[in-house]
Amino acid sequence: MTADALDYSRPGPFTRLDAAQVDLLAGLPDDPVGVCAAVQSLVIQPADAAALGVPEERIAEKDIRSAGALVAALTALDPAPPHQPRPPELRVVGTCRHFATLACAFLRARGVPARARCGFGTYFAEGRGLDHWVTEYWNSGARRWVRVDTEHLGKGFVEHPEDLAPGEFLTGGEAWTRYRAGLLDARLFGVAGTDHAWGPHEISGNAVRDLAALCKREMLNWDEWGRMTEAYEGRTGPDYDWLIDTLADTCAGDDPAALARLFADPRLAVPGRLTG
Repeated sequence: MTADALDYSRPGPFTRLDAAQVDLLAGLPDDPVGVCAAVQSLVIQPADAAALGVPEERIAEKDIRSAGALVAALTALDPAPPHQPRPPELRVVGTCRHFATLACAFLRARGVPARARCGFGTYFAEGRGLDHWVTEYWNSGARRWVRVDTEHLGKGFVEHPEDLAPGEFLTGGEAWTRYRAGLLDARLFGVAGTDHAWGPHEISGNAVRDLAALCKREMLNWDEWGRMTEAYEGRTGPDYDWLIDTLADTCAGDDPAALARLFADPRLAVPGRLTG
């Protein structure tokens, strides 16, 4: 990967839509937050889908990685364009990653610089950081990235989900840096609904996933590669912690050339088996 490839106004492997799918976006709002809001009625969480009686075989939609395949699944259920709200049973089954990545794909299709970010929301449960993904878009007037909680716009978890304040959402790298500085308790960061998926390994896992997303590889929440599995099993040591320190610093620096170089490291690069 080259630094030139990290043009966030252009799609990546998982955010590319075909011409017919791009045509479907014509009715979407012009503003980025409006695009994110439209995505809310396109995705449904697996537990909510199961509670509605969505057929069990459709729950596997949560494993779809590419936005193109997500849109294909949506139009197979109902050919209506994405700006038209859908009833829950006609939404594609996915997670916060799917909300964030689909919005990112739609924005990039319009030439708006956008990124999906992997990390932790700090506003769902007091004192805790829960595994989450959000969408970022570049506000050229303000000269900054704006973080939008696409899944939870208008739902009251946080005062301004359309422009998250610093600290309300921490990327994996940001949470790791705070953990290493002793500013947060890693035991309180993890995956809601689980007993085991908490702690430094969860933070480092999301840090690696966030680097991949910054390099246009928006992976699934549960994808593992490199030394991630070893970290989850407690089989890594200081050398891996130092690697994640470097990763966190590089993501914070947001320099395309540095990101591309780091992503080429075989301990961090996403293998072909997960991108084919």
